[in-house]
Amino acid sequence: MFLCPGCHKALRREKTVFGFYWHCPECRGRAVTLPVLRRTHVRDYVNQIWRYAREEQGVRRRSCPACRELMIDVPIVHGESAHWLDVCTRCLIIWFDTREYEESPVVQAALAAAQPDLSPPARQALAIEQVKILAERARREGGHAAPIDSWWEVIPALLGLPVELEGEPVRRAPRATWTVAGAVAVASFLAFFNLRAAVEAFGLVPAALGRYGGLTLVTAFFLHGGVFHLLGNLYFLAVFGDNVEEVLGWKRFLLLLLAATVAGWALHVAADPRSTVPCVGASGGISGVIACYALRFPKARLGIYGRYVVCLRRFELPAWGAFIGWVLLQGVLAGMQVSGLTSISGFAHLGGAGAGVLAWAVCRERT
Repeated sequence: MFLCPGCHKALRREKTVFGFYWHCPECRGRAVTLPVLRRTHVRDYVNQIWRYAREEQGVRRRSCPACRELMIDVPIVHGESAHWLDVCTRCLIIWFDTREYEESPVVQAALAAAQPDLSPPARQALAIEQVKILAERARREGGHAAPIDSWWEVIPALLGLPVELEGEPVRRAPRATWTVAGAVAVASFLAFFNLRAAVEAFGLVPAALGRYGGLTLVTAFFLHGGVFHLLGNLYFLAVFGDNVEEVLGWKRFLLLLLAATVAGWALHVAADPRSTVPCVGASGGISGVIACYALRFPKARLGIYGRYVVCLRRFELPAWGAFIGWVLLQGVLAGMQVSGLTSISGFAHLGGAGAGVLAWAVCRERT
């Protein structure tokens, strides 16, 4: 249950053509998630809110309606008006006090569509007009390319990693994700002191699958071939694992990681069962998490970065689109793997992704 950070009354959830929001019947305040705000407000205004919140440019005073952690109160200036907004960077929730939402730079079609006295056909027509406005804006700006909003995005941009721009807010701490990430980091770091020996001892060798009673199917998950290999996998686990853990619960999340890891290694072994080259990495298990995330949150916005002239530009696309591109890439890697042109196991990634698809289908059927 969401609670008003001001008067602590239960908030009421309302649905619009742009998504849900929660309002307080007493003080008329309103809680809006970042993805919904991006659909209804001027982009520069939303970017300013999120940038200030991520950079901690404010003070923490009131509790988040969802997670009860203290939100950061950031100063927002737009045109000649200025006000303070409470932001929870954990849940991606922005709290508007009385009249603040009405005074914010809402796109006109969105403001009209939110009016309760409009008929559903009228709201739908206004929503279509809003989509046309956004499409025209994107066309004038050169498609879906956009400049980098925050300094922290530069790091994954330089490494070629995607950034989650608009995802579902997480209301519980992803303790299983953090625990697995911590265990992988510690095990890999310790192995770096004598990496060759560690990989030979605990890596997965297709021709010797029965070593330690088959436990190398699990031990290989915790080892990595280098620092960048480790950091890349930890990044993907942190970005996509929290949402998947919240949907599945921590027990089924860990079961997904195990199943995806085993499925990934199984396909890797099937591709070349006589290989004596040890293989390590958490990529197979994390591929299952990625697949489950993309299918469960297909409309989540991801940012992929590329160089445009001399500047880094962000190209936005939905999670389902990024997943299709990722699967095609793994298919190419699998072909190269068969030809001996790469040491990356595309088969392990595809096997893990298959387990993620199965997990999504099972959970979807149950819900």
